[in-house]
Amino acid sequence: MSDEILVRLSETIASRLNGDPAASYVAKLHSKGEDAALKKVGEEATEFVMACKDASHGGDSAKIVSEAADVWFHMAVAMARHNLSASDVLAELARREGVSGIEEKASRKL
Repeated sequence: MSDEILVRLSETIASRLNGDPAASYVAKLHSKGEDAALKKVGEEATEFVMACKDASHGGDSAKIVSEAADVWFHMAVAMARHNLSASDVLAELARREGVSGIEEKASRKL
């Protein structure tokens, strides 16, 4: 696997944004306005946190992966509204690579 799957996912989402809401979940979510996608990001992020907590207490760690995929998907839908894609996020992560997290965070305050 590689970052190519995230790029393909972004391309697929972009191609479906203005499709038929009856035939596409992405189009349906997009047609409801930005808040619908943002709400889904929040819901899925909460489910991800709960899956991590559950796995810490003997729960299924595969649920963490499933919920992480849901978060990434819904973030991609929300970003597509702003003409952003996985490539933009990957470029930002590449920019941060090799930089201390403490230094990177401090640079944002400037």
